[in-house]
Formats: sequence, structure tokens, C-alpha cells
Amino acid sequence: MQPAFSLFLSLSLCKPCVLCFTSLMACFPSDQDVPESNQSLRILSNLVAAGAFSSSGLIDELIKELLVFTESVIAMKSSEVTDMMAKGFSITKILLDNGGSFTSSSYVSHWVEFVEIYSQVVTSNNDASGRVLYESSACITVMLSRVAQVLRSSPKISGQEKLNETAYRILEHSKTTGLVDHLCLCLATSGSSLITGSSNMLRAASEACKAVWSLINALDILFMKKSAILFPINALRSHSLHRMEVVHHEQDLLHKADSTKVVDAMTRAFLRSKTVLVAVYYCFHQGLESAMNCGLQLLSRCCLHNGIVPALLCGLPSSLPVTTVVSGGGDGTIVSEVFTVLSLCSSSVNKDTQSVEPSNAKCKLTNPSALVRHSCLLVAVIAQCLKSSGRNSAIFMLTTSPKKQFARLSVLAHQISSDDKIKASIEPQSASAMLALASILSLESGALVESPISEIAMPLIPRTSTLSDHLKFSSSNVNELDPCNISGKFSYWQGVRDGFVGLLDSRLKWGGPLAVQQLCASGTPLLLMGLLGNDVLNASHGNDHVNDRVGLSPIGVVWTISSLCHCLSGGALTYRQILIRNEHIKLFSNLICDVHMKLVKCWIGPGGGRAGVRDLINGVIDLLAFPFVALQNAPGLPSATASVSSGFLLNIGSPGQRVCMEDKGIVKAIEEDMGKYIKILVEVGVPGIILRCLDHMDLNDLGRPVAFMAKMVCHRPLAIQLVSKGLLDPNSMRKLFDCLAPKEVKLDALMIISDLARMDKGFYEYIKGASILEFLKDFLSHEDPNMRAKACSALGNMCRHSAYFYSSLARHQIVGILIERCSDPDKRTRKFACFAIGNAAYHNDLLYEELRRSIPQLANLLQMAEEDKTKANAAGALSNLVRNSDKLCEDIVCKGAVQSLLKLISDCAVSALNPSRNDSGNESPLKIALFSLAKMCAHPLCRHFIRSSPLFPVIGRLQQSPESSIAKYASAIISKVAEP
Repeated sequence: MQPAFSLFLSLSLCKPCVLCFTSLMACFPSDQDVPESNQSLRILSNLVAAGAFSSSGLIDELIKELLVFTESVIAMKSSEVTDMMAKGFSITKILLDNGGSFTSSSYVSHWVEFVEIYSQVVTSNNDASGRVLYESSACITVMLSRVAQVLRSSPKISGQEKLNETAYRILEHSKTTGLVDHLCLCLATSGSSLITGSSNMLRAASEACKAVWSLINALDILFMKKSAILFPINALRSHSLHRMEVVHHEQDLLHKADSTKVVDAMTRAFLRSKTVLVAVYYCFHQGLESAMNCGLQLLSRCCLHNGIVPALLCGLPSSLPVTTVVSGGGDGTIVSEVFTVLSLCSSSVNKDTQSVEPSNAKCKLTNPSALVRHSCLLVAVIAQCLKSSGRNSAIFMLTTSPKKQFARLSVLAHQISSDDKIKASIEPQSASAMLALASILSLESGALVESPISEIAMPLIPRTSTLSDHLKFSSSNVNELDPCNISGKFSYWQGVRDGFVGLLDSRLKWGGPLAVQQLCASGTPLLLMGLLGNDVLNASHGNDHVNDRVGLSPIGVVWTISSLCHCLSGGALTYRQILIRNEHIKLFSNLICDVHMKLVKCWIGPGGGRAGVRDLINGVIDLLAFPFVALQNAPGLPSATASVSSGFLLNIGSPGQRVCMEDKGIVKAIEEDMGKYIKILVEVGVPGIILRCLDHMDLNDLGRPVAFMAKMVCHRPLAIQLVSKGLLDPNSMRKLFDCLAPKEVKLDALMIISDLARMDKGFYEYIKGASILEFLKDFLSHEDPNMRAKACSALGNMCRHSAYFYSSLARHQIVGILIERCSDPDKRTRKFACFAIGNAAYHNDLLYEELRRSIPQLANLLQMAEEDKTKANAAGALSNLVRNSDKLCEDIVCKGAVQSLLKLISDCAVSALNPSRNDSGNESPLKIALFSLAKMCAHPLCRHFIRSSPLFPVIGRLQQSPESSIAKYASAIISKVAEP
């Protein structure tokens, strides 16, 4: 035995002395000293385990010497010293965990030196056992966990103040030395070994995963000590937000936060390397509770950072189109493992400790509730991200197996508290399970019929009364849920009430009228209104604005709005409570105001971005449009709009579509209150707010807001406000008529122009200022017949009240195309083309020369198998072509127009003279044809032709028609024809 080792051994038996260990390390020149060094490490390990070292200064010195020793061992690049390295790291880990002065500069030195050592360890190929990677990664985890612990207990800072200097310097160093890359390399190395079937690297993989999350967690806490991230709905009402610049700045900070950069690096490694994916997958197999918790939270962040990750966790092919539904979440996927974890926790979630056996390894769960919570939150994030990407089926997560679908939904339902006595605070695991279940079920929303999954899920959703009771209690006791102690949140992105309102929405959507009636009877609609309003926030003042006590993320807000929309069909009383109140309409409108839209748009979690803006706007529009939709679908009531497109878009999934069939009392209430409702909309400024929403949406998402505006313009007060707020601004109309805009948007925009023009000539000036005639001209030749028909209708109404647009029609060479539409293959287009030509000739003869070519077209239509309305429009147009001058009389006679009118009258005379069939008289074009002939009789050429026609006697007989107007017109013709 060498002298140095003998000295250390003798002294260690009486009084531990770090100097002896230092001397031993200095005598370690070659492989021949390995046995003695191993022996000394074993002794030191026993002393450390026994707590022999209590002085922080002594511990710091010992750590320093251990690091020097470890570095020298690594330099040997020998596989024979692997065990020694592992022991050294193990002792260092214990010393770092149990002692050492965190506030001293030596701790930072330890960190810097250890990160350098770690970089050498992960690039070495001498550790087939995995022990060195595991123990060294564990040291990183311990130090970063210590940093997080110190930061968490520190007060919030402002200005140029700094938190704990040691913690701050360690985190700054971690950002500049590529630590996260080293940890990812450790995961890749571990994964490579695991792929071969060896389990040696399993603990190393788990520890690297823990280390990555510890770094992210520490950086998050540091970030939250400087800044508050509020849900958009909370930030909207925060007393401290006075400028939009502040709003945007606060919500955009996290995107640039240091923790986000670490997540980005981890996500890139996860997506690029199958070995990293395998390493993370096996973290769940090991069954180590801390590793699973860290892995779940890490995967949640990666999912939120990159939309490809959720699909990868479900095992979906990367090239799969989002609209293609395939089985996902099968065996061998991480999603499957997460559900396995939930299954194993189900029997122990309500116990302090419980031995369970996940996969192939035993573990002892010290906090199964936390594991349940993180598992559920990951499931929720995956579902929400899939939904945001356009994947609308729970099969992506639950597989196509009904057995597995039921098992997975059941394990979530099992975690939801079923106690009859609801506790006075929100239980974390119960709320998170609700959120997971609601998020999965939201993947089924939009289906026109109930899916098999909805049938499985309905019995598993808590009773309506239970969900309602949960909404009544404060979320003030949930601030232990997230590392930054923010009340009302699970994380930056998930609110504790999201799951409640999400399941409520599902139950109302699939539960039928009974579920709606039960909910309304319990007073829940007003509770939901309170969540969207200030009821919860009124309990806090001053600095408490940073705590989100509402507990609704952007997704939770959309679910709340949807639930309220379903409640509208619960009875006249509920309908009036929700919509026929000025303050409520103002509350809904505030949710789609410019400030909130900007907050949602820059929100980087689920429910944010342009997709989140779209869903929020569409949700509010469905709510506000409910009365219009209900009246449109009520039998016997006038249509709320003539727009086929807007009616279809707003009817999809709307309770207003079926309310008229379920409760006539609601329809009556809506009809009685429509005037009051329109007044409220005007007072709150809803038309202008909806119009501004267009600026926050992508072109492809404009369908619903434009459809709603198409409904509103049918009511004069709403139309006036829309126009005054810039509806007909040329830039706005150019956007709506853009060739890339969805067809339904262009159709409703055409309908808006048509309805405004029909309503009042006062709108003509604004329509002209919109500069849309070139668009209308193009639409007259559009491949879609609906576009051609609506363009004709709009042009006809633009000529309805005056000749204001006549010269513009001539200048843009539109009249000739209108004439061509009289022979269009589409019958609706022919009908409206006749209508437009008639109005283009009504006010003066400015366009007569251009309209000359229409005479044979109109005459032919009178003799063809056309709709009565088309024939009536054609007859009216011929009348107007002689109304203002005799320029076209020769063509009217020569091209067969008069003869066609006489033939039409003759064909209709039998019905007009037969009292038993007179009910259809109002529907026939006979009156218009007679009126047209009466106008033509004002011109000698026409009178002569009419008088000499073999069909003329029919008109004499029509003087005996029981229909007074028909008899009147026939008598007028007889009288005028008698003139010279």
C-alpha cells in the first residue's frame, strides 16, 4: 500500500480530512493505482453517505478535488476506469444534493468545471455500462434543480435587479456552452443502445431527460420572476394595460425566452433523431416517477413548439394529409405509454404511496396525483395541437379499436372526481383529466352526426349538475400546480376551468334538448357569463391582476362561448337573459375587439395564432347570429336573408337551426324581441366590430363574418352602421372579391351589395365608391352559375331606384354581357338577367341602343319552358324598353316581342278566366304581360300590331276576369288600342 493511501485510510477512521484525499489524488499517475483509488472512493462514499461532512466549506473543497480527480481519470481514456468515474460522479452528486454553499462563488466554479467534464463524458465511447452517463447526467440534474429551487423561493424582481447571483450565472453559462446539445447527445447515445435491446442506458436516458427539463424549468422560473404571462382574456381586463404596445410585448416575450430556445433545440433533436425518440419513449418504461414527470412536461413543451411532434407521438406518418383519418396512438407509441401510465396510477391516485409496476420495472409512486396531472395535460396538449393542425378525429389518438377507445376514455373519466360532495377547491388531477377528456372529444366537433366515439364518451362525462357545481368554486387554491405559482393555471397555456367548460360543451352538443334544459335550470348560463365577465376578477384588486383567477385559456373561452350558444335554445327566459341585455352583448363584443384579437393572435399556446383568432370570432358570431338563424329556419316567417351561402355557413352546427322545431316559444320570443335586439347591436357597435374582425383573419377564414354581415344588411339600422364603418371601402371590397377568396365569401359579398342597393338609393353613392363594377363584370362570366346569378341580381338592384349607374354600366361595357346571360344555361341566372335588363331600361333611354340586342332574347324566354318569375321579368323588361321613348318600337314589333306577349297572355287566359283555378293567378306572369302591352299601346306602331293580331280577342275576354287587376289591364289595352 502506498504511503498516501495509508495516511488517508488511517485518518479517515478518526477524523475525515479532505487534504488526505487530495494527497491520494495527486498520487494517481497510472493504471497501477486503480485498485487503491477505487478503495479510497468506496471509503469516501461511505463517509459521505453517513453524513460525515457537515461543513459547507469542506464539502466545496471536496467537490473541487473530486472534479480534478474525475478530469484526470477521463484523460486516461481507458475503459478500466469506468467504475471509478461512476463512483466519483455518484459521490459528487450526493455532495451537491446534500451540501455545499450555493451562494459561494465556488458553486459556480463547480458548475463550469463539471459542464466541461460532462462534454467529454458524452463524447466518449468507453461507457458500455451506462453508469457514467447516468451518474454524470444526474449531477447536472441536481445542480439545475437546486437552481430552480433557489429561484422559486426568491421574490419577484423588477427593473435592473437580479435574482440570486449564483443561479443567474449558472443559467447564463448553460446557455453559452451547448449544454442542451450535450444532453441531447446523451439521449441519442442511450437510444442507440436501447434499440439494440440492451437496457444498460435506460437510467442514463431517464436522467438526461430530467436534466433537460430541469434546465427548462429553471429558465422558466427566472423568466416568470421578471414577467407575467397572462391568458388573453385576463390581460384584456388587467388594470396595468393601458397601451397596446405593452399588451403585445408581454405576450410575445415567451416566444423569445431562453427556455424556448432550449425547447427548440430539444425538439429539433427529437424530430431529427430516431434514437432520441426511442430514449424518451423508454423513460416511461423504466417506471421512475421523477423521470416520467419530467418526460411528460418536456413532451408537452415540444408539442407546443412544433406541430409535427404531436403527430409523431401518435405514430402518424409525417406525409399524411391532415384530412386523412388513420388509426393513431397504437402500441409502441408514446401516446400509448401515457395512457398506460394513467392506467397504472388509477388505483393509487388517492393514496399517499403505492407500489405499482409500470411496464417491466417496479417503482414506488410518492405523488401519483402529480403524475396523473402531467399525463392528462400532455394528452390535452396533443389533442389540442392535432385540432389546431386541422385533424378532426379522436381516432388519431385512440386507434380504431372500440375496446381501446373505451379503455382510454374510461381511464380519463376514472381520474375525474365522482364524489357527490364537491370540494370547495378545484382538485388538480380531476381538472386535468377533464381537460384531457374535453380536448380529445373536441377532435370530434364539427361532425354533422354523432360519431361512435361520442356515443362511448357521453356516459363518461360527469353529470351536468356536477360540471355546473365545479364552476361555482374558486380556483384560489390551485397555485401549487405550476412552478411559478400562478393561480388559475396548470401551465402558461392551460386554465384549470378549461376542462369543465369543455366537457360542458360536449354534453350540451351531444346530450340533446334535455341536457340543455337541465343546465339552464341550474343557472349555469349566468355562471358562464361570469367567467367571461368580471365576476371572478372582482374578488382581486391591485397587484392580484397578475393571477389569472378566471382559469380560462383561449381554448376555454371558445368552449365557454359555444356552451352559451347551446344554452340559447333552452327556453325564452334563458335566451333573453343571455342576448337581450346590452351589457352582455358588449361583453361578447369585447372578446373580438382589436386588443383581444391581437392578444390571441400573439398567444403561442393552443387557441392562439390566426387559427385561434378564427375560432374565437366564429364562436362569437355563432352566438350573436343565433336569432337570425332561428328566424331564417322558422316555418312561415320571412327569411332573415336571401343569401343561400350565409344561411348554410351559419346553420352548420348552430342550435338556432333546430330551435324552431323544438320550442315554438323561443321563436316567438325571438320574433318579438328582434327589434330590441337589433337596437342593442347598434348601440354596442357590433356591425363595426364584426367588420374590423376581417383585418385579423386570413382570407380563407372570412366565411362566417361575411355571412353574418350578409344577414345584418337586411336590417336598415345595422346596414347603415356597417356602411358608415367602412363596409364599402374599396380596399375591403377588393379583399372580399379577390380571386383567391372562398366562393362563399364572394357570394355573400355580392348579396351584401344587392341587398344594400335594393334597400335604399342612398347607398348608391357608397356602392359606386367601392369600385366594384369590374368585379361584377367578371362575375357575369364566372364558371359558377351562383356567381353569375348573384352578379345579375346585384346589378339589377343597382338600377332599381334611379339611373345613377347607367353611365357606369355603359363605360364598363357590362350591358352586352348582361344580355348574353338571358340565354345562360342556368335558370336563376336567366331570371336575374331579365330583372337587371328591365331595371337598366326603367329610368331613361340612355342604354336603349345597347339594350336593343336583348329584345329577341326576351321574346324567346316568353315562349320557353321557363319559371313564371323569369317570364314576368322578361315581360317587365320589354315594357321598360318602350317606357321612355319609341326608339325600340320597330324592333319590339319586328323581333316578335309583341307577338310573344300576346301568345303568353293567350296561354294564361284559361287559368285567369277559370275561378276554380284562380288561386295560381298571382303566381303567373299574366299581369306583367298585360301591363307591358298596355305600355306598348302608347306607341302607334305597337298599337297597330296588337289590334291586328289574331290573338287580340283574348284580351277582350280577360275584361271579364274575376281578378280585378287583370280586368283593369285588359280594359286599358282595349281602350288604348281604339285610339288612332
